[in-house]
Amino acid sequence: MENRKKILIFSGAGVSKESGIETFRDSKESLWNNFKIEDVATINAWRKNKELVLDFYNQRRAQLKNVEINKAHEFIAKLEDDFDVSVVTQNVDDLHERAGSTNVIHLHGELNKVRSTLDSKLVYDWTEDLNIGDKCEKGSQMRPHIVWFGEGLNQDDVTKSIQSAKECDICIVIGTSMQVSPANEIPFLTKYDTLIYYIDPGEMDFYVPEFRRVDFKHIQENATIGMEKLYNELTKKNI
Repeated sequence: MENRKKILIFSGAGVSKESGIETFRDSKESLWNNFKIEDVATINAWRKNKELVLDFYNQRRAQLKNVEINKAHEFIAKLEDDFDVSVVTQNVDDLHERAGSTNVIHLHGELNKVRSTLDSKLVYDWTEDLNIGDKCEKGSQMRPHIVWFGEGLNQDDVTKSIQSAKECDICIVIGTSMQVSPANEIPFLTKYDTLIYYIDPGEMDFYVPEFRRVDFKHIQENATIGMEKLYNELTKKNI
């Protein structure tokens, strides 16, 4: 049996935005607009006001129950029919999994999980509100399983992501501004001749090394339209 080509999907908030997931870069109606990042998404915020942080993530968790996957998620999942696909995402929602993607790494954590403040390896599935007094099996308060600003990424996830990057034949960067470090380095850890597709409706405002540009293509569309076009191109299907 012929070995299948490996694809790395590197996704960001733009993939889930068309499902209605709000991001802190969105308009005045965004959930994030009611909170300052430094008040709800840093380790100092947690130390200062746990109830405010919990309330913010409870709202986000509740919002997640009311959104559905979109065509971008579906086409990413469908690529598994023809390719060996790894998804490395900056998103904390579970929409890739809902669409059927089976190999997903969440670099910045997961909204539907919580973890112990005493032992970070104690991680639990959690879909309801998390409150003061909800404790892990060791008796410690639990916190959102989110990588807050200023915290380091999980090294196991980073190692797996780098390995996927080094092995892939095609890299699809979708729905991300490529401004969040160090995650934005991952697509450029691919082999020098790896094809890189960047799907985003905006202008590119990040640096692409000169020697990578020959195999770099910008599909200037939103996530759903761009992903459908690329899916059809890669699979030679017209659906």
